[in-house]
Amino acid sequence: MDGAVDGGLELVERLPLSQCPQFLHKVIDGLCGRAQPRFQDYGVIWSLREWLEVLENTTAFIKTSVGKDGSSDETSNELSGLNPEYQEMMIKCIKSRNPEIKEALVEKVCAMSSSYLQDFDWQLKLAMSSDKLSTLQMPLVNLDLDIVENGAIAPVSIEMNKEELQNLINSLEAANKVVLQLK
Repeated sequence: MDGAVDGGLELVERLPLSQCPQFLHKVIDGLCGRAQPRFQDYGVIWSLREWLEVLENTTAFIKTSVGKDGSSDETSNELSGLNPEYQEMMIKCIKSRNPEIKEALVEKVCAMSSSYLQDFDWQLKLAMSSDKLSTLQMPLVNLDLDIVENGAIAPVSIEMNKEELQNLINSLEAANKVVLQLK
């Protein structure tokens, strides 16, 4: 099986073929800034974990397909482990809304680029509490960002604990992957 199907797209086959276009168009709507499919509408078909996986993988596949500007044959090859009827349905949905998806992805990139990080500085501090001065030792990071927005520099200061810092790093890595896919 190919990477796209190994990545969780096979869960789409649990959906009755007649409901597949509606689901795919709702996923595309979500990509385009409108309402995306809701778990409550598909909870009978997938568990919550499976729902999150099928939604994430379908969205990623659509973005990648549109970003690569792939032909139907190329997309079919990536879906080779999927039932041919589902392959055809996915290709039709992506192809029919390709310009709209592409425009939405470009708008997202442009929105991200209108505000950008110019400079940063960080400091590590130790938080202390007056009533538990000797027992509380929580490392914090102060992150000072200079954000350029519409030509003006706006300083932003953020104080984060270790968990919040890790979440920020994960978010930045995910955003970087999306930007690299769009190139």
